[in-house]
Amino acid sequence: MTTLNIKGHEIQSIHIKDSFNRRAIQISNNILALLGTIEVSIDDIDIPMEQVAMKKAPASVSWYFDDHHLHYSYSAASKFVENLATVYKILEIEIRALIEGRKTVEEFVLEFREEHDVSEQRKNARKTLGLNDNTIDMDIIDKTYKALAKEHHPDKENGDVTKFKEINHAHKILKRELQ
Repeated sequence: MTTLNIKGHEIQSIHIKDSFNRRAIQISNNILALLGTIEVSIDDIDIPMEQVAMKKAPASVSWYFDDHHLHYSYSAASKFVENLATVYKILEIEIRALIEGRKTVEEFVLEFREEHDVSEQRKNARKTLGLNDNTIDMDIIDKTYKALAKEHHPDKENGDVTKFKEINHAHKILKRELQ
């Protein structure tokens, strides 16, 4: 098995070989129960589900905690259900650290806080980089970012500081979404 480093945590890559939809539902229910341990109401949790859990698609969860909108997504695995399992694993590690006092509420919130207009920001970030609205491949995003950053770098003769900052900001938004 491959070891992944996600949000500073080393976890084993997750490979699911069968019963994809059933397992996705189980993992979703586990996420609901996990967030319940820190007193997040089921009504304050959103876990978008894919109809076909074996297809390649990002998985995410959004919730309200301590008057903040929090969000986490993952998309590097080859199946939605594996991405969802990875989301669960990261949340499990982070919530355990919160419960055990190794992480403060403020640190936990900073780790996952998202603005309410995050969807619009992500859409605009893809537009800034000249990507399709559904681009989730970090290799493509990184390649496009590097080419644009090189083209608009302030040290270049025709460099544009404002455009360069905009490109960097867009890349950070997408990187946070997809890693």
